[in-house]
Amino acid sequence: MNIMIIGTGYVGLVSGACFAEMGHKVTCVDIDEKKIKMLNNFKIPIYEPNLEEIVKRNKLANRLSFETDFKKVLSESEVCFICVPTPSMEDGSCNLSYVESVAKEIGKNIDSYKVIVTKSTVPVGTTFRVKEIIKNEIKKRGAKSIDFDVVSNPEFLKEGSAVADALKPDRIVLGVDSEKAKNIMKDIYMAFTIRKDRIITMDILSSEMTKYAANCMLATRISFMNEMAKICKKIGANVNEVRKGIGSDSRIGDSFLYAGIGYGGSCFPKDIKALIHTATQAGVEPKLLNTVDSINIDQKKILSESIFNHFSDLGGIEGKTIAIWGLSFKPDTDDMRDAPSLILIDYLLKKKAILKLYDPVAMPNAKKIFKNHKNLIWCKDETEAAFGSDAIALLTEWKQFRFVDFSFILKNMKSKVFFDGRNQYNPKEMIKKGFFKYFSIGVPDHICVKKNS
Repeated sequence: MNIMIIGTGYVGLVSGACFAEMGHKVTCVDIDEKKIKMLNNFKIPIYEPNLEEIVKRNKLANRLSFETDFKKVLSESEVCFICVPTPSMEDGSCNLSYVESVAKEIGKNIDSYKVIVTKSTVPVGTTFRVKEIIKNEIKKRGAKSIDFDVVSNPEFLKEGSAVADALKPDRIVLGVDSEKAKNIMKDIYMAFTIRKDRIITMDILSSEMTKYAANCMLATRISFMNEMAKICKKIGANVNEVRKGIGSDSRIGDSFLYAGIGYGGSCFPKDIKALIHTATQAGVEPKLLNTVDSINIDQKKILSESIFNHFSDLGGIEGKTIAIWGLSFKPDTDDMRDAPSLILIDYLLKKKAILKLYDPVAMPNAKKIFKNHKNLIWCKDETEAAFGSDAIALLTEWKQFRFVDFSFILKNMKSKVFFDGRNQYNPKEMIKKGFFKYFSIGVPDHICVKKNS
C-alpha cells in the first residue's frame, strides 16, 4: 500500500521505516529540507537502536523515500499518517498548530479518497477537528465534494526500543467511524499481526483517550514507587526489597516499579499535563494526576538535596568536582527532553560546582542546551569523568555502567562518594568496593555508609 508519513521526527521516522520493513511503499514528507537531505544521504537525525539499519535497507530497496513535495506525495498515497509534534503550552494544553497546519494542507491538496490518520498524541476530539479543517479547506476551493475518512491510531513506542515496539506491537489501537477505513487500516497492519491479532478497534474519542490513559497509568506507577521510596528511607525499609515483594503479585506485576529521580522524555510529562488540562476543561478535578505530576517534579530535585546535604558539612558545593554519569532521560536514546539531569546540572552550576559530564550518545544534544559553560567538562567516558572527582552521580542507567572497574576509579577520586539516582548498584557491594558513602533512592542510610568512616 502507498503510505504517506507527514513528519520525520521520532514517531514519523520509526513508523515509516517499520511500515516499509513490512513491505509497504512509504514516503516521509517534511518541510525541513535539511533533514530530508540528511535522510536521503542515509544520515539519521535521532538515535534509536536498529533504526539506521532499517532506514538504509528499505531506502535501498526503494520501499522508503523522503520528500518535501507535499502535494505530489499526497496525490500518490492511499493513506496519510500525521506524525507531527504536539508540544506543551504554558497552561499544560497541547500546541495543535502543527496538526492543524497539516490538516489545512491536506484539505488544500487532496484530490481523491484518502484515509487520514492522526498518529501524533492529540487531545480527545482532535481527530474530528482534523476532519472539519479538511472539509472546510475543500469547501474553500470550490471543488466538488471529495470523500475521505479520518482514523485515530495512537502510537505506543518506547524510546530505546521503538523499532521493536513498532514491528512487534503489544496492541494496535484504531479509532474508526467507517467500515471502509477500518478495513484499509487492518490491511496495513496485517503483516504485524499474522501470528496474533493485536488490533483493537473502538470509537475515535476512546482511542485518543486510550493513549493518555496508558501513559498516565505508567507515570502513576513511577510516582507511586518514588513516594514509597521516601517513606522507606525515613522508616528504615529498603524500597528495592519492597519492589520485589509487591512486583511478584500477579495483580501488580513488576513493570515500572523502580524508584529513581523521576520520569522525563517527550511523553509522560507532556501527556500528564495535557490530560490534567483536558479534565479541568471538562469540569473534572484530576486529583490523582495533579499529585503524580507534583511528586515527579519534587523527585527530580532529590539528588540535588542529597548532594547539598552531604557537602554542607564539607565547605559546601562550590569548587567541588562532580562526575555526572548519564544525561539522557533514559538509556538507549539521545533525548534530553525533561531529563532529570537538566535539573541537577542547573542546580550544581548555580552552586558553582565543577561538573565532568559523560553520556554514550546524548552529549551532542546536551551541548546544545548548556553551551560552553566554564564549569562544564565534557568527557570521553565514565572513567575520565570520575578522575579527580569528589563524587559520582549516576543519572541514566546505561548498560555500560553496570560493570565498571571501580578499583581503578576509586584510586583516582578525591573523595569516595557515589550518588545513585537509579538504584543501579547494590549498596552493600559498593561499600565493600571502597566507597565510604553511597546514596541511593529509598534505601536506609545505615546500609549505605561505611562503618567507622
